[in-house]
Amino acid sequence: MIELIIYGVVFGSIISLGAIGLTLVYGIIRFANFAHGDLMSTGAYVSLFMVTVVLSWIGISDSTFGPFSFGWRMLVALPVSMSVVGGVAILLDRILYRKLRQKKSTPVILAMSSLGAAFILRMIILILWGADSLFYRPGLLRPAVELPLGVKIRPDQILILLIVLFLISLLHLFLQKTKMGKAMRATADNMELAMVSGIDTEKIIIWTWGIGGALAAAGGILYGIDVQVHPYMGWNFLIPLFAATILGTIGNVYGALVGGLIIGIAQQVSTSFLLPTYKPAVAFMIMIIILLIRPRGIFGGSEE
Repeated sequence: MIELIIYGVVFGSIISLGAIGLTLVYGIIRFANFAHGDLMSTGAYVSLFMVTVVLSWIGISDSTFGPFSFGWRMLVALPVSMSVVGGVAILLDRILYRKLRQKKSTPVILAMSSLGAAFILRMIILILWGADSLFYRPGLLRPAVELPLGVKIRPDQILILLIVLFLISLLHLFLQKTKMGKAMRATADNMELAMVSGIDTEKIIIWTWGIGGALAAAGGILYGIDVQVHPYMGWNFLIPLFAATILGTIGNVYGALVGGLIIGIAQQVSTSFLLPTYKPAVAFMIMIIILLIRPRGIFGGSEE
């Protein structure tokens, strides 16, 4: 059971990265982005392309280092892929969502447009890479490290936790210490008041999409390192992402972090008495229960 909880923390930290991006977008734009999971897939495949094609052509060695199952190329591919997917998220907003917002489209129309964007991203992945599951380094499996109480964890998973911790700490410092971060928080609280105060809300929206897309890409890449890369991975993440966002209170970055960890642990622990194929159902059930008992989430205060 302890081992399942630790695996749940690893899985939940990946969910948290995606959920934080999702809740950032909703907190500022009030928009449920159904394409967010496929941005995770896009990040994983951009990284795969970087590792297997671009960096190979440049001549960067892919020899592994330390106890990890990936090579130096991945360290280059991670930030580059995050930047690329952040740009993709901004592009989607500029050519699609922004035009719909200007036309005062309803939330349902915006949600359906994001669903269409999700299908487009997934079809591009299927056309370019096919439907098979792929690995960053096929056939290489590093032995797990044995911790106290007989718990085993792979070095890759330890590094995943450290990367997630670093990214979330970086985001915290950005939101709390920088002028742009403070402007984003002000816009999330009240966009109309922020506009009156002289804040460029369109610039804030661009930053929000860029950060959300970059975090989604990081989540997809880390999941690919931990398990594998396949076209439907982002779609499979969609329910856990929304469940974590709702559980932690929509628009609350730190709540999304807590919600992601809870969902990840719950899904992994459920495999001790359910088949792994039921893990999405566990996230869905948690989401329904939270909506019934505490619609505003665990950090949202009580209903009046």
